[in-house]
Amino acid sequence: MRHLMSPLDFSLEELDKLLNLANDIENNPKKYAKVCEGKKLATLFYEPSTRTRLSFEAAMMNLGGNVLGFSSAASSSASKGESVSDTIRMVSCYADICAMRHPKEGAPMVASRVSSIPVINAGDGGHQHPTQTMTDLLTIRSLKGRLNNLVIGLCGDLKFGRTVHSLIKAISRYEGVSFVLISPEELKLPGYIREDVLEANHIPYKEVEHLEEVMGSLDILYMTRVQQERFFNEEDYIRLKDFYILDKKKMSLAKEDMLVLHPLPRVNEISVEVDSDPRAAYFKQVQYGVYVRMALILTLLSIEVDNL
Repeated sequence: MRHLMSPLDFSLEELDKLLNLANDIENNPKKYAKVCEGKKLATLFYEPSTRTRLSFEAAMMNLGGNVLGFSSAASSSASKGESVSDTIRMVSCYADICAMRHPKEGAPMVASRVSSIPVINAGDGGHQHPTQTMTDLLTIRSLKGRLNNLVIGLCGDLKFGRTVHSLIKAISRYEGVSFVLISPEELKLPGYIREDVLEANHIPYKEVEHLEEVMGSLDILYMTRVQQERFFNEEDYIRLKDFYILDKKKMSLAKEDMLVLHPLPRVNEISVEVDSDPRAAYFKQVQYGVYVRMALILTLLSIEVDNL
């Protein structure tokens, strides 16, 4: 039995196999429609989510399985003081696999140590979001045809953005990748990611504050929202929330084949006028998220489908 806590839990070979499986699911959905009959996914979401929770639920239903769980801590026994460890021990009696989102870093890891079923980290605080990273990798590979030799711009909240941290760790393992880190001073990438991942592995990067000056050099632009729930001071949030707004004018500076990704939800950091641009891939990204979670469920449950 294995769990997924970090995108680095899978080797590059295992990751390629998972992405290939996700592409096969995309192309042959009927082949997988009943492979999880009789299996149950528990969704333990201690903080709000639309895409990730519904994506997991859709993934399990598309495989013919069932779903049970809760969508907020308030609607679970956590509101009575039950620990994560006790909750996962109990849920292990009901389900075959679990997806957990929690506002505290490391909570899914704590759960995995006592769980008798596979645990998937569906986001823990500002730490990791491995299934979003797998979604990002599948989207990039499917639409660009490669995961190497890319200039990737990461824009917005690089300090608290767990999707950014996970993506940097995962895609840094591919050759020829470099990063442009676009953020205000207050939301710069944490030093431990810069030093332990980028500098330790000699990965080229530069830090800038203005999006316009680097648009023309990017193969991928990964936009993020400034997350109100991660701020202790509302004045800081209000001051920074509109620091970057991607619009048609800025898009005119970009390559014709650049892709715009966003883990969503967006607030106003991408103008709706960009949605019709063929380079806007963030809603396609949502669909790829279902395929990759279907592949992950099959992989962690060790379910193999013939004729792949």
